[in-house]
Amino acid sequence: MVDQKRRYDEASLNKALEALYHGFRAITAHPDEELAALGYSRVHHRILYFIGRNPDCSVNELLTVMRVSKQYLNRPLRRLIGDGYVLSRQDRYDRRVKRLRLSTAGKYLEDSLTGNQRDRLAAVFAQAGRQAEKGWRKVMALLDEQGQTD
Repeated sequence: MVDQKRRYDEASLNKALEALYHGFRAITAHPDEELAALGYSRVHHRILYFIGRNPDCSVNELLTVMRVSKQYLNRPLRRLIGDGYVLSRQDRYDRRVKRLRLSTAGKYLEDSLTGNQRDRLAAVFAQAGRQAEKGWRKVMALLDEQGQTD
């Protein structure tokens, strides 16, 4: 097996990390401002995002797709439900299961937060080109795979 660490010097890896940190800051800046105005944080955005992509998911399904614990999810999810951004109803077949979906206000908020991020990604992908986009997606997928095995 090739030692991946030896292929790159520390300075180039530090530059890659700095690019990751700065890129993450850039793509989260607008949503963070909007969330802060509501007294929310990034976890609230993540919950809205994943429920928006998985309407009528159960709480356990949401935990799985987000890869978080119940403790991490509990308080912010309850707040989003209490504030009317997320709707919770009992499953038709199993009353112990809660199904989640975004309310109209939740869809609007999620679209405002995530729409800005989609627009930014579309603009930079168009500027960087298809090959750069494919490379970025591959790097992100490999990072995700490594994170799941650590």
